[in-house]
Amino acid sequence: MATSARKPINKHRLTRRGLFTLGGGVAAAGVVGGGIAAFSGGGADAAQTGTATAIGTATARPEVLVHPGMLHNAGDLNRAKVRVAARKDPWLSGWTRLTANRHSDSTWQARPQATVVRGGTGQNYVTLYNDIHAAYQNALRWRIGGTKANGDTAVAILNAWSATLATVSGNSDRFLASGIYGYQFANAAELVRDHPDFEFARFKKMMTTVFKPMNIDFLTNHNTANITNYWANWDLCNVASLMATGILCDDRATFERGVTYMKSGAGNGSFQHAIPFVYDGQGLAQWQESGRDQGHTMMGMGLLGAICEMAWNQDVDLYGYLDNGFMKAAEYVAKYNLGGVVPFTTYAWRSGQGNGKYMEQPVISDIARGAVRPVWEILYNHYARRRRLSTPFITLMAEKVRAEGGGGDYGPNSGGFDQLGFGTLLYSK
Repeated sequence: MATSARKPINKHRLTRRGLFTLGGGVAAAGVVGGGIAAFSGGGADAAQTGTATAIGTATARPEVLVHPGMLHNAGDLNRAKVRVAARKDPWLSGWTRLTANRHSDSTWQARPQATVVRGGTGQNYVTLYNDIHAAYQNALRWRIGGTKANGDTAVAILNAWSATLATVSGNSDRFLASGIYGYQFANAAELVRDHPDFEFARFKKMMTTVFKPMNIDFLTNHNTANITNYWANWDLCNVASLMATGILCDDRATFERGVTYMKSGAGNGSFQHAIPFVYDGQGLAQWQESGRDQGHTMMGMGLLGAICEMAWNQDVDLYGYLDNGFMKAAEYVAKYNLGGVVPFTTYAWRSGQGNGKYMEQPVISDIARGAVRPVWEILYNHYARRRRLSTPFITLMAEKVRAEGGGGDYGPNSGGFDQLGFGTLLYSK
């Protein structure tokens, strides 16, 4: 059974056993910078009622950030390079998926837009996500295969967009764009930050003037909606973008804002709200979107995996936070999508503005059950390989999706581009 019975709306909590303390401490509110209190919860109950207080700590973390240090560190890239050159699997199979993807072709031509619209009239965000994935995939081919043409193409795409993009607009979905494409843009740029032709200063300006303000706006105000209105993924993508921007720009305060939000944020993306129920006797934990559908649930696995890996590469362990809470949630999602039976506790929230309308999901959703997305290798290779923990269902899911592809391999719609992918190539150990 769950560690806690169903509580009234806005009271669901993940048990705080084994509360993780960051090595060196989370930056204090004063170090993090003005405004952090606006999107930091002051404890479990204060968070979901919207009461915001700053999070204090004893010691600030050192300012220096590691590069490359987002989804991939130097060891990841070198290992892939060596194994591919030696034609060893599973790295070679992952490399084959990368080179077969049309987005990785060095002939790709960018189509930058001054205004990107997601949601409502005039949508054109398809152009943006295709170009981002082309930049990322070409950057990978340059870093691993050493082909100059791919590096030049990645830089040309990023330079074109930083010279053009001024606004991300649309209905509320604009905040999905600011989060998803913000963190993906930054990860592509991190791979080519030392390329001689990269207009790095201009790209960083784009990230800090177009994406970062939207990330902070959403995490602070949640589009003026009830704090429980938006699904976990909305928070998670904006946290990922905030952290990635901080790393890219050597701005530890911005990076730490994202870390702090994950630990104590008011919205549904912070750990205590994204993982509302724990079933310790089964080593499982319910995901916030499990009653919605499995496609968005898997998106959550990918986004939180990206957040945890970026934090790990900066010497912050979010993977293990709250007694490996994310691992339990991933085991839950994997087990259900492999056809297994999992427990489910009624999930309730309020939809809309102000006090909102009471809503609940009494059963887990089977919509898109069994969907395949490139989100499992990163989790398998951390928990099972790096940490040597038992992850039977994550392991089976990783085997099912291996070798992972990337954007363009999982359909033409935006959902197929929510993750950068290629985990078999980059994370296999």
